[in-house]
Formats: sequence, structure tokens, C-alpha cells
Amino acid sequence: MIDQTKLSALRKRFANGAPDDVADPDFRRALGLAFKGGRRALPYAGVSTLLDAPYLPDALELPDAGGLQVVLLGVPMDLGVTNRSGARLGPRAVRAIERIGPYNHALRVAPLAELRVADIGDVPFRSRYNLPDSIADIETFLARVQAAGIKPISIGGDHSMTYPILRALGAERPLGLVHIDAHCDTSGEAEGSRFHHGGPFRQAVLDGVLDPERTIQIGIRGSAEMLYEFSYVSGMTVLHAEEVDAMGIAAVIARARAVVGDQPFYISLDVDGIDPAFTPGTGTPEVGGLTPREVQRLLRGLVGLDLVGGDVVEVAPQYDATSVTAQVAAQMAFEMLSLMALMER
Repeated sequence: MIDQTKLSALRKRFANGAPDDVADPDFRRALGLAFKGGRRALPYAGVSTLLDAPYLPDALELPDAGGLQVVLLGVPMDLGVTNRSGARLGPRAVRAIERIGPYNHALRVAPLAELRVADIGDVPFRSRYNLPDSIADIETFLARVQAAGIKPISIGGDHSMTYPILRALGAERPLGLVHIDAHCDTSGEAEGSRFHHGGPFRQAVLDGVLDPERTIQIGIRGSAEMLYEFSYVSGMTVLHAEEVDAMGIAAVIARARAVVGDQPFYISLDVDGIDPAFTPGTGTPEVGGLTPREVQRLLRGLVGLDLVGGDVVEVAPQYDATSVTAQVAAQMAFEMLSLMALMER
């Protein structure tokens, strides 16, 4: 039986209501961003940017960097890959993804409405051929972001890019790290180069910008375990994919929060940490990985901690006919942005 009194009240309130006619303040913030002049922007029109953020490529040239709190940027470089190349196209693929946000229902936040955030374009590289120069270029660019007091979320690009980012953000004090990946990426010099996507976190620890005791690596699996002794000797916490299954996500979150503590930390997410059923577009896929929903829960479980930056790396779109890899990558960047927005409340 329908309660006619309730139905009458619902009709009175909602029958002719506008899309933004809501009382919940969190919903109103999100709707204020999504609907302008009573219309929602066409998701398939206009210029594509990371998470549909405003595009301000010259922001770092302004005296106050445009007043930005967070910047989204691309790192289109994959000179450090050991297997399939193509992650240089990752930032472009993620920019092409529409309909991410504007509201994070789990965290009840609309980050693009609550933060001053922009896509500032890509790291400028002096050479497409020289990996050491590219590593230096990334550090120089991210050091400018750090000096401006802005938090970066970077889209790669191969995982070698995280080393210079940590050098820039951890220059004044070593950072903690939540690292989601199939691989520990703590191997040593390979074929005459210490710059490659299999070893950024070893180099960051040895340079004193990453605290191994405050580093947790989640989802590790595959056949390269023998390369990662550094993780164990240095004191990193390593959780293999099967351990994540046995513990459950709530326990993994608790362990990550305990490892990171209340000091500044960084998030680095390699999309191969997620099972290739969900992220086939990557250079080194490993079966048996996490699901996107598990990774979302992990990231959301870090709310309230001192996050200084993050990245999503190893998106190689040419190996994915569906674009789901870029879709997942964009969503995870949005989760990081949501954490940053909550920090400013």
C-alpha cells in the first residue's frame, strides 16, 4: 500500500525540481560543478584533460602558480621499460577518458569543486632518446611544483618516473610510500643502467628520499621475486597478492596505515598491480592481481593521512582494445584527488 501522504510530499518537493534542487551539502557541491546554467557539459565534446580539470599549462609561470593546490600532469616517457613499450601514450589515453567524477560517493567529496586543481600539461623533455636526461627533466619539473607548495598527481609513463618524483618531493625529508604493483621495483643496475622501471624505489632509498621502514608494497606476484631482496633487507613491508587475499582488504588498510604513520607519504600505483582482466593495457601484465574495487577500497582507506602526491603509471593503451585500462587509471587518480580534497576540509 502506497502512503498517499508521503507520495504527496514527494510530488510537492520533486515533481518539478531542477537537477541541482537538493538539500544535501555534499550533493550540492558536486551538482554545482556538474551542472552550470542548468546543463551538464557534453562528456564527448571539448578539449580532453585529466579528470576534466581546467587546463592551465602556464600555471607554474605565474607568481602564485595560479593559486593551485593540486596539479595533474602527464609524464609521457617509457625509455625505462624492460618488456613492451608504449606507456609514453598513457597520459594521452587517460585524458581521453570522460565521466570520472565529479562526486566520490564513498568519501562524500567532490574534489574538483573543493580544490583549486588544474591539468598543467606534460613534463617537457629535452630529448626523446636519453633516459638519464629524462629522469633529470622530471625531477626539475616536479621540484618546481614542490617549491610552489602544490601537490602533484602524475600520469605515466613507465615506473622509472617515480624515482625523480620522489627525489623532488622528498628532498627536505624522506617520504613514506604506499606502493601497489605486481613487482617490488627494487632491483639493481640492469644492462649498464640504474634508471629503469624495475628499480626506482631502490634508488630512492639509497638517495635518502624514501624511508623503507615506512614503505609498504601491496599485490606483489609473478616470477621476478629473486630480484627484490633489497625490499626485505631495507625493511620494506611486502604483501604478496595471495597474502592480500588471506588477510582481507580491511587488514591490509590497517597495515598500510600503521606502516605509513602520521608523516608525509606518497602513493604509487602501477596498473599491473591490478589483474590484467581489468587492465590489459600495460607492459608487464601478471595474472592473479587485485581487482579495481579492492584498490579503490585500499586508497579510500588512507583517508586522513598526510598525502603529498601520487602517480598512476604503466598505462600502455595500444595493448587494450577496450580502453578499460585508461578508465581504471583515471578512476584511481580521482581517488587520490579525493583524498587530497578531504585533507583541505
